[in-house]
Amino acid sequence: MWSNRELESRIQTAVTWIREQVGNARVQGVVVGLSGGVDSAVVAGLCKRAFPENSVGVIMPSQSSPADREDALLIAETYGLKVVEVDLGEVHQEILEKVQQGLQEQGLNFEGRLSQGNLKARLRMSTLYTVANALNYLVVGTDNAPESYTGYFTKYGDGGVDILPISSLTKTEVRAWAAQLGLPDKIVNRVPTAGLWPGQTDESEMGITYDHIDRYLLGEEIPVEEIEKIEKLHRQSEHKRHLPPALDLPKLERL
Repeated sequence: MWSNRELESRIQTAVTWIREQVGNARVQGVVVGLSGGVDSAVVAGLCKRAFPENSVGVIMPSQSSPADREDALLIAETYGLKVVEVDLGEVHQEILEKVQQGLQEQGLNFEGRLSQGNLKARLRMSTLYTVANALNYLVVGTDNAPESYTGYFTKYGDGGVDILPISSLTKTEVRAWAAQLGLPDKIVNRVPTAGLWPGQTDESEMGITYDHIDRYLLGEEIPVEEIEKIEKLHRQSEHKRHLPPALDLPKLERL
């Protein structure tokens, strides 16, 4: 599909870009969340190449599958990447219970699965920024092109980052970069999941495959009903791709 030379050239372009962003921000390095998936694995590889000594991966289990942690550690070991592990399970559960109790006291419903999943993503974001602030690093995001277009990310969760080096890559390209970066096949071909609840997968939640989204973004032909799904997701998530609207009132003169 792509030659090793082509892949290596594009990877090096991304590495150079990360270095430029860090320089422009006048910080010292980069931090990335390691989920065990291929997207975070590729970004971790870019970070390690850009800043061999000033890059950190953060593993943040929260009632997660043990396999996620094992794969995240495998990724870090493959690159020789420094790792910080912060278990968010207890604080995640504590916040959920307090919110649920508060809502119930007011006779309000608590929508559990989506709320807990988004909270998990936002706790991870806060953790990454705590690490980044402590080290004077940038937080590097892991969204790819299908996720960016469909809005398949949590607002102020995994969408809350400083830079996005792979947001123009299709999922197919991400996997090709992963192989080029020397990652094991089990990571390259891992079933995509955000780990938001047991058994959750990206494609089942979106109701469409990454292959179809990739093909659509490349201008290739896919079934009409799939196009409608993609465009609906894009419209519904438009607010995620912009800063919040702000009311601009005219200035009042002082009396």
